[in-house]
Amino acid sequence: MTLSLGIDIGTSGVKTATLNAKGEIFSTSNITHVNQNTDKINPSIWWETVKHAIKLNLVNLKNKGIHSSEIKKLAVDGTSGTILLANERLKPVTRALMYNSSGFIKEAKVIEKYSPEQHIAKGQNSTLARALKLIQEDKKGEAKFLMHQADFIVANFLKKGGFSDHNNTLKLGYDIENNYWPKWIFKTGMKKILLPKVFPVGTKLGILNETVAVELGLDKNISIYAGTTDSNAGFLSCANFEEGSAVTSLGSTLAIKVLSKNKIENPKIGLYSHKLGNYWLAGGASNTGGDVLKKFFNENQLINLSKKINASCSSGLEYYPLLKMGERFPINDPNLKPCITPRPQSDILFLHGLFESMARIEKKSYEAILKLGGIFPNHILTVGGGANNKVWEKIRTNIIKTKISSGKNIEAAIGTAKIPFLFDIK
Repeated sequence: MTLSLGIDIGTSGVKTATLNAKGEIFSTSNITHVNQNTDKINPSIWWETVKHAIKLNLVNLKNKGIHSSEIKKLAVDGTSGTILLANERLKPVTRALMYNSSGFIKEAKVIEKYSPEQHIAKGQNSTLARALKLIQEDKKGEAKFLMHQADFIVANFLKKGGFSDHNNTLKLGYDIENNYWPKWIFKTGMKKILLPKVFPVGTKLGILNETVAVELGLDKNISIYAGTTDSNAGFLSCANFEEGSAVTSLGSTLAIKVLSKNKIENPKIGLYSHKLGNYWLAGGASNTGGDVLKKFFNENQLINLSKKINASCSSGLEYYPLLKMGERFPINDPNLKPCITPRPQSDILFLHGLFESMARIEKKSYEAILKLGGIFPNHILTVGGGANNKVWEKIRTNIIKTKISSGKNIEAAIGTAKIPFLFDIK
């Protein structure tokens, strides 16, 4: 039997999963991240957490009577846009900047000056803006590698840096179609020597370092594969890998993804595509979602009020629910104002209106992909906390007019473990 080990470096912790080529799950583990000052994050602590998570996974695997030597493949996903600088010995020489860090106004102005008119690397919270900030913080010039979160963990498995994948590098500015770093990036102050070699997702990068294998109790001949971002791994965990497969994530925000044979993008509306094998994963993320709901209702209220909503009838309310000014997709407008008025006296009616408005935003997102040559899904899988709300699901079904159901095996680590079996590029 050949097992694959998937490692997900998520926002809350590190999760792992082992599965076979059929997708059958044999063991998992979950270790919460050590609390760190968000302005002084030490990436080396992630590596320690990864090692703990792997050891726990192997204990769970052993309890099922399976030896760790059955694991022959390994891949990693990380939060998209989380980056750091490290030296030749893979020791971080700067703090890590997280995917949600922003405010890099000076760097954004430089990028604006040199980048194409519409580009995903633009903006004061872009990965490229963070990278330029870190380069400035490397006062001694010790850095050898610019690494995404997943890259750093992969480098520690290989004891060799300088590798990344198509998905993690997209928002840093890598040209996936032509397979090169465009020249305009270097005009911004980006140093060419720091940038990784970029490989398609599922490319075999090398063999697990023998010292690391001994420390973790893994086979020294395990193959390490190029991974992906956490959101793409979440898609792979529950969706069939075929054209038209769609996943909506109803978490703190609302994110949608559809697998397409064509590259579908329109930066003007916040729509972009990741390369996965012979397909493109088109999607975007709206700022509406669970965080807006939590502003007005606690968890018990959401459960109890939802039960009293008549999902077959319309609330008659038209909102654009945002926590603050600014939207990413399907409208890309940093100045878009929230619209959550008028608020009716009935909390039931108000929640009904919020659910409907979010469903209309979701529908508009899928319609945008259809308009640009994609497929409007005949079945949407839902992940995230909102997937558990059956009333919201019924409202979404009525408005979007397609089949909707909750996804199974929704952990990103499962999707990452599938990568070596799905692609396995030599």
